[in-house]
Amino acid sequence: MAFFTKNDTHHEWARGQFARLSGPLFTCEAVMTETCYLVRRASVSAGAAFELVARGALELDFSLRTELEAVRRLMARYEDAGVSLADACLVRMSELHPRCQVMTTDRDFLVYRRESRRAIPLLAPFS
Repeated sequence: MAFFTKNDTHHEWARGQFARLSGPLFTCEAVMTETCYLVRRASVSAGAAFELVARGALELDFSLRTELEAVRRLMARYEDAGVSLADACLVRMSELHPRCQVMTTDRDFLVYRRESRRAIPLLAPFS
């Protein structure tokens, strides 16, 4: 969301990250859903998020159908922390792609663990 919302605290940081990283960057439908909801709430068009997918800068690379049990376990583990489906999917994606970094402005990722105990490598303004 920070990338799309100019008045977001981390907007410039997010823009800078997208500018320096080579794509595609991987995401999932749950993150796209959450992004569209949040940017619309901030009175910003969600079209820019779809444009990033359409031009190949973001790649939707996750099947909830295939990963349903793993995501369900993550959601149960972090239920008290209020984990969202999008966050659980990203944690699972980090397990599937062990050399990845999760780009986020969400401090909850400091708490989440992949494979139960391993910290998730983050690309974040607070790490």
